[in-house]
Parts: sequence; C-alpha cells; structure tokens
Amino acid sequence: MKIFMVGIGGIAMGNLAYMLKQQGHDVSGSDQNLYPPMSDKLVEWGLSPKSGYRKENVKGSDLVIIGNAISRGNPEVEEVLNTGMEYMSMAQAIGTFFLKGKKPIVISGTHGKTTTTFLTHWILESIGLKPGLFVGGIRKDGYPGFALGDGDYFVIEGDEYDSAFFDKSSKFLHYRPYYLAMNALDFDHADIFADLNAIKTMFKRLLNLVPGRGKVFYWKGSKNLVEITKDYKHAPVESFDLGDKNSIFKYEKGILSEIRTKAKLKPSLIGSHNYRNVEVATRICLEIAPQKRKEILEAVESFPGVKRRQENLFVSDVSLLVEDFAHHPVAIQETIKAHKEAYPGYKIIALFEPRSATSHRNVFQDDFAKCFKGSDISVVTEVYQVDKVNKSLRLNVKKLVKDIAKNTKKEALYAKDAKEIPSILKKILPKFQKEKVIILAMSNGAFGGIYPELKSLIELRETV
Repeated sequence: MKIFMVGIGGIAMGNLAYMLKQQGHDVSGSDQNLYPPMSDKLVEWGLSPKSGYRKENVKGSDLVIIGNAISRGNPEVEEVLNTGMEYMSMAQAIGTFFLKGKKPIVISGTHGKTTTTFLTHWILESIGLKPGLFVGGIRKDGYPGFALGDGDYFVIEGDEYDSAFFDKSSKFLHYRPYYLAMNALDFDHADIFADLNAIKTMFKRLLNLVPGRGKVFYWKGSKNLVEITKDYKHAPVESFDLGDKNSIFKYEKGILSEIRTKAKLKPSLIGSHNYRNVEVATRICLEIAPQKRKEILEAVESFPGVKRRQENLFVSDVSLLVEDFAHHPVAIQETIKAHKEAYPGYKIIALFEPRSATSHRNVFQDDFAKCFKGSDISVVTEVYQVDKVNKSLRLNVKKLVKDIAKNTKKEALYAKDAKEIPSILKKILPKFQKEKVIILAMSNGAFGGIYPELKSLIELRETV
C-alpha cells in the first residue's frame, strides 16, 4: 500500500512508519517541527519526511494515518475528509497491520507499562519466541521500542490515552488483547478524562475484549482493579502481588527472592513497584512457556532496564545521580521509597518538574504534598509552560513546597524553572559533604536540559 502519515515526527509514529516500511509498504509522511532524534532516524530509514502540512502531500495515498497530536484545520486532514480518502489512527494501524492473527500481550495500567512491556518482550525473546514489540521508550542497551517479531506473540504497551481527534477512546481498545496485564488504575490524564470513572470505563471496555482462551492478570493491591474485575467472567482472571499465595517472588527488606527455591535474584530494577512488574511479566511468560522456568528467571536477572526509568547517570561510592520518568504522585512516592530501601544511609535530594498535562494541574495539589516522604530535601520547579494552564486549574507550586516541608519535616525549596536548580544545588550539596547522597531527578520531559550540569556538580563533590 501507499501510506502517508500525518505527524510522522512523533517517536511512536516514526517507529510505526519504519515498521510499515519493513512490511513492504510505500511509506511517506509530514510534520511541522521535525527535530532529532526522530528526524535523523527517519532519514536513516529512507523515509525523507516532508516539512510542513500541505493538502497535495496526501494525494495518491491508499491510506492516511493521522497522529494523535493532529487536529481539524490541518490542511492534510481537511483534504482527506473532503475527498473521502481512507484514514485511521496510529492505534488502529497497529491493530490492523501487526496484531491480526497474533496473540497480543497488552500491558496496561497507569504505572509500570513501559518497564513491564520491555521486560516481557525481553524474557520471551530470551527463550526463543521472537515476539513483536511496540512500546514508548528505549531500553538501556539502546534497543528501540519496536520489533516486527516472527512468532505468535506481540507485546504492546496498552496506552490509555485517546487515539485521535476522531477517536477519543483509549489506544489500547485497538490492540486485541489475548493476554492482558493491568498493573495499576489511578486517576491521570486530566486533560482528557473528567474523573476516575471515565478512565475506569475505558479499562472495563479493554477487559471485555479478552477472549475466553486468553487470560487477565491484575494487581490486587489496586482497589479500582479489584472493582472492575469483580464480576468479570468472560476469560480466566488471576490476581498478582508480591508474596501472596500464588506468587513467584517475595520481596522483603530490599531483597527479591524466588519463593519456590528461596534463591535471591538481583535484577537491574529496584523497588516494590518494579518487583510487581517483574512478578506479572514472569507470570505471563510462565503461562506461555511453563517448561522454561529456569531460562525465564535468568532473563529477569539479565534485563538491562529502560532509559529514563531509574537510569543512573553518575555512580560513585558516595554519590548517585538518577533520572526517572516519575510525574504522578504514586510514582514519585514509589520511586523515593525504592531508593531509600536500595541505598540505606544515603540522603535523598528529590528534584521534581510538574510537566505532564495532569501534574501541572491542581487536581493533585494535596497528593503531591504527601508523596515526598523519604526525601531529605525536595526541590520543585514552577509548572512547565505555566501560561498554558488557567490559574484556577494550575498547581500552586509555592504552596506545595510549604506543604511538603510541613509533611516531611524536612527542607523543601521552590525553583522558578529547571534552569535554576543547579544554582540551588550548589548551596544544598555542601550541607551533605560528609554524607552519601542521591540526587533523584523526576520529570517526564527534558528537565530543561540540566543533566550535564547536575553531573558536573556531583563530580565536583567527589574531588572535595
């Protein structure tokens, strides 16, 4: 087919474009602001995208795939609608071109999707099943978030965000789940969901797509997941948690061990939230290949991890600089707790940038004030692109900082933006000169590009 992609420069859209090309399709596309790394990748893959949107770009296409960020009024969209051309969303395209005839393993939930998706794929790949993959991230060893695969299984991150301007249902409803994992269910994406019930509705619809021969795995520590699975009878349902009667693993005092043999494991991941990810990924893989238990457990230990998820940017005997994607109160709390457990005796300096569509709103004003427990100093920047949020809906960061200090009984500081953080740290770090320190930087964006400066600061500490 001749396929044109409107908004090809997004990471997910660019990856999809290359996958379609690998399938043998004639693929091209356009975007308004193309920038690295995807602009370079598209050229490397021979896709040569057009810069800017013009109605003549789509002419002659058999199919137009329209990205999530594209709205009505876009010249290419208007041409597609006016001429009656065939079009679909990115999520529809994935379901249509890659998931038909497969047994998709859909990893869903408001936390842990990317890590669990990569881990499940890693294990299945390690035991020789050659699964497909589609996930929004990059492994720490540089492996990209996609693979065509050459077997029965396809592992995909089940994103609950909406699909396109013409399809406001969640992307995961296009993913044909055979095995479904639900890791968590909390309120998020306040820009598209009115409340928690709106998200629950999407997860209920997803649940209803699992065939009778498939299976559902859900974390029983989530009251919302317990609620939506309570009366479900269309496919086998299995709850999971660490240390319950069906568990493969037990987690105690920072140590993960296999219950059956009591053998201690040392995966690259840390924290109870990540070990729940390990539990469900392992359960799914044992469901598929029970005879490969030893190899599956070996794969868990050898998993390299995911970029921007607990990624150590600097490590020494006394200092650690960590980048993490945490931007939801639950994720921040779990990330701080994980490092407190894994590095006893270290002082934690928690840096947070409210950047996502939900975190920059005041819907989590109280929750953010409570989630920094365990940090020794917290630094929170002003909301990213503050003018994009109406003041009545905006997170009040100055109040938040005062509330964090009150709740943690520790120092909390306000930064007018990410660029101010290095100068704040210059004043903070001398207080911990004789202490072991973790600088834990949490943002779902670039954090103002300050990581090189943070690394220089912590390296300088080593020489004093």
